[in-house]
Amino acid sequence: MRKLTFGMNLSLDGYVAAPGDDLGWSVPSDELFQWWSDRVGATDLALYGRRLWETMSSHWPTADQQPGATPAQKEYARRWRDMPKVVFSSKTVKVDWNTRLVTGDAVTEITRLKAEDGAPMDMCGATLAAAAARAGLIDEYVLVTAPVLLGGGKPFFTALDNWVNLTLVETRTFPGGVLLTRYETRR
Repeated sequence: MRKLTFGMNLSLDGYVAAPGDDLGWSVPSDELFQWWSDRVGATDLALYGRRLWETMSSHWPTADQQPGATPAQKEYARRWRDMPKVVFSSKTVKVDWNTRLVTGDAVTEITRLKAEDGAPMDMCGATLAAAAARAGLIDEYVLVTAPVLLGGGKPFFTALDNWVNLTLVETRTFPGGVLLTRYETRR
């Protein structure tokens, strides 16, 4: 059975995007960017919600060809393109770069994917993660908390039907006061 991890950058008050889907507050340090890149390199499959997919796919497929791209950005772009991805959307969207689209029930498909043999899967997108969390499918939560208060926007966590008990497995500090915390779901 595959392990499913939900991880994103978030503000201290719990938002992954400011109002208007503004992500300008979450620019990572070089060290944090490398951590995310290494994570992509170790991920067998990434599960995306439509909105985050549209953000990522508008930049990373050609980011390594942009003037001034750093070696780390080039490496991340290559890893991102090569990594198998599934996009969940009730709308038909264009997918490419080693990606397939699922327009049916996300929980059913995620359950099926988890039951397969394979390396870990990462979930990307708060709306998609909310459905998976309510269904009890997330095995690990990775919170990369920036020292900023947004006051509103898209929350990392949404309403749940039941408590989810967690065990802290890692903490790490990055430049700029960014704190990584990883929690495993206690079953």
